[in-house]
Amino acid sequence: MTGPEREQAERPTGAPEAPPRRSGLRNPDRAARGLGAGTLSLEAIVLLLAIQPIRMVGGDLGGTAVGVLVGLAVAAMVLAGVMRRPWAWPAGTVLQGLLMLAGLLHWSLLVLGVIFALVWAYALHVRRVILG
Repeated sequence: MTGPEREQAERPTGAPEAPPRRSGLRNPDRAARGLGAGTLSLEAIVLLLAIQPIRMVGGDLGGTAVGVLVGLAVAAMVLAGVMRRPWAWPAGTVLQGLLMLAGLLHWSLLVLGVIFALVWAYALHVRRVILG
């Protein structure tokens, strides 16, 4: 017997057939959560590492802007840790909007916000494809 025939023979009669996995992943929920957590973790690292170059190149990055950057990085790390919660994906979207809004403090934050909003939109797209 081949693989599908053997699975058919091993399944008890009358048992409902499991829906086929659309993505082919063993655990698509976990994969999507990992993608979101990885994206937010990378964003937090980039935000923290961007402070000094922005201050050196861009000029007037004040204490308020640095505080906002650190706060957004901490929020991204917290969200990366709670991706199992149903509200984490919408909260990640709000975080991208807040980063773009931080562009009012310095133009480079708007650039970072647009870049990470595009990355987050792609992560949402991949999540939608994986989970069906």
